[in-house]
Amino acid sequence: MTNKNCTQALGLGLLFIANSWSALAQESALEEVVVTATKRSVALQDLAGSANVLGADKLGPGGIQEVRDMQVDIPNLSIGDQFGFARVFMRGIGMTSIDIGGEGAVAFLQDGAIIPRPAAQLMGMFDLDQVEVLRGPQGTLYGRGATGGAINMVTAKPGEEFGGYLSVTAGNYSLAQFKGAIDVPMGDALSMRIAASLDSRDGYGNNIFTGSDINDRDASAYRATFVYDDGGPLKATLSAQYYEEDDNNYAFSYFGQSQGSSIPVPFGVPILGGNTVGMVGGDFYDINSDQEPINDRDGQLINLTIDYAFDDSWSLKSITSSQSMDRFLRDDLDSTDANLFGQNNYTEESDSLGQELILNFSNDRLDVLSGVMYFEEELYGEVRVPLTNLCFLLAPDACGTPVGEFLNSGNYLQDGDIDIEAWGAYVEGTYSLSDAWSVIAGLRYNYEERDGTGSFIFDAIGLDVPTNQRESWNDLTPRVTLQYSPNDNMMLYATYTEAFKSGVINTGSTSPPLDPETVDAFEIGLKGQNGSGTLRYSVAAFFYDYQDMQISFVDETSTVSTINAAEAENTGLELELEGNFENGFSFDFYLTYLSAEYQEFFNGDYANGFAIADLSGNNLPNAPESTAKLGLNWEGQVGNGVLRLRGEAYYQDDVYFTEWNRPDAYQASYEQYNASAEYSWNDQWQLSVWGRNLSDEEVMSNNIITAPLYDSLRVGAVLPPRTYGATLTLQF
Repeated sequence: MTNKNCTQALGLGLLFIANSWSALAQESALEEVVVTATKRSVALQDLAGSANVLGADKLGPGGIQEVRDMQVDIPNLSIGDQFGFARVFMRGIGMTSIDIGGEGAVAFLQDGAIIPRPAAQLMGMFDLDQVEVLRGPQGTLYGRGATGGAINMVTAKPGEEFGGYLSVTAGNYSLAQFKGAIDVPMGDALSMRIAASLDSRDGYGNNIFTGSDINDRDASAYRATFVYDDGGPLKATLSAQYYEEDDNNYAFSYFGQSQGSSIPVPFGVPILGGNTVGMVGGDFYDINSDQEPINDRDGQLINLTIDYAFDDSWSLKSITSSQSMDRFLRDDLDSTDANLFGQNNYTEESDSLGQELILNFSNDRLDVLSGVMYFEEELYGEVRVPLTNLCFLLAPDACGTPVGEFLNSGNYLQDGDIDIEAWGAYVEGTYSLSDAWSVIAGLRYNYEERDGTGSFIFDAIGLDVPTNQRESWNDLTPRVTLQYSPNDNMMLYATYTEAFKSGVINTGSTSPPLDPETVDAFEIGLKGQNGSGTLRYSVAAFFYDYQDMQISFVDETSTVSTINAAEAENTGLELELEGNFENGFSFDFYLTYLSAEYQEFFNGDYANGFAIADLSGNNLPNAPESTAKLGLNWEGQVGNGVLRLRGEAYYQDDVYFTEWNRPDAYQASYEQYNASAEYSWNDQWQLSVWGRNLSDEEVMSNNIITAPLYDSLRVGAVLPPRTYGATLTLQF
């Protein structure tokens, strides 16, 4: 979509607002939505920034069940996965590292507690009240890893009476899901909620060589939540969660040769007779590999939140979190059915502890939010690639000799430990200059220290070096916002903010410690609604000056390097609309425009012998120029129950997956259509039938160029094909 077309579309959207007011004036007002990710409860329409809240009605079977489903509902959000961890991009800013130890630029939280590992962010979401998304840098409130934005998952809390729900889902690919929760009062002040999710389905594709399913799912999750609330000044919430996966998910799909491939054979690496899926047949979701993809992970999360109100003006909140995650992932880097040197074994172990204290003060004209946080993590990572049969590539005449055996018995190995320690202190105040004008000002101090010990071994080129490194970083990140509300139905704001993404030491990496990423961000916005509250709108424009982007790539020696490489500028526009029509009809709509380009970036060209080339002016990865979504709903009485119908269409423009902007790592524009029908009766029962990606679009969610050792092949991940099913829910 061109700049001119996007501007015209935004203008038409604003014209639609004006023409819709009179038609909407007689209908029921939209419900007020409250967001807590700002560390205070704020109505979404009163928040001076870009944000979205996904309610419980959008979460679950047929809707949003995992992180990658969210990109349909959130403007300027692009999500994929790689090596079994989440690659989340917001407004063109996101996860650009492929090394263990790297972290994303979008902060993930559950009930306000940081989820540090990108691999843990791919776990299925269950029994949530809502998901809150803050778009844009959150340098004051979150620091260290929120240069793109923040996502906060708010879990369901126990009710005051005995009750709960149970849902059963069946669908294609032999989908079987069981989800449920039960609330149990335990006295006048204490209550408990137990929730569980069991999820199983066949794979979206097959490993043709072995006959096994790939990208299947076998997962379970459990959570117990206790709330103490006697109506006094003290309220405490304790939750404990466990999850596990054991399946063949997150397989490497093979997409063919790249412009850097040198072997002139279509579809494959012709060593030892190895065949790729392109040589033996199979569809977009299949692979042909001697190695089964393995995904084995589990994790625990314990959160304790204590709220204490001293009086009507002062309150204190404490958030304590303890987390652990262990995972093992195996994929085949050479993408063939030959037993080559492509078995990629990925191990990650993380134990972390977080503590945050938040002090709030509020009176008629002044609100002050201040806090301190501490975070520590012990991280172990290992990437092990056995160099099986490497002699056939490097020294075929030596195969069967001691030299050949030495080559074949070696490893590519990165392993080590990283101890992470982070501190932060912040204050943010909102002062009402008058009934219409307010100013928000904040400042955060960030400190992070990383201590890494480990080794890097690549026997094929004679490397065996220690990778012990230690580094620390600190930064001050301010925010200033001017807010103008001429009446109760309209608000304008202008914000300048800075944000900081911590420096990185990757486990077992020979790369030097990376400097932090920083961003200077400007945003102006308009939010409002008509007089009856039946139509809401939001328009935002932003400009980012991004510095020292942390970028990973595979160099000419087939090793992963991560560098501070680039400056970038991101400019965008976003329009959102939501309204109720007559006779039970409603709609939601968004349209975005994004220009995200490198301003200064030089890197070795894999398609030209790794000669240094200037990539300035290229688009950032995972930054579509435009996205759009239109959702239509109808709700009405049918018989003794209520029928709800929904259909939605989503459009995403072309994206590149690497900084090279070449067609060998590229996803063309596509559309996705989703629909559902839900019938509720007797205040207890609900039956839903649903379908996603109804046009069965074949979409890559990520594509990387592998090492020269594998002839720079193209591998990556795919989004699900058409899925459909039915869900029966009992409320009791």
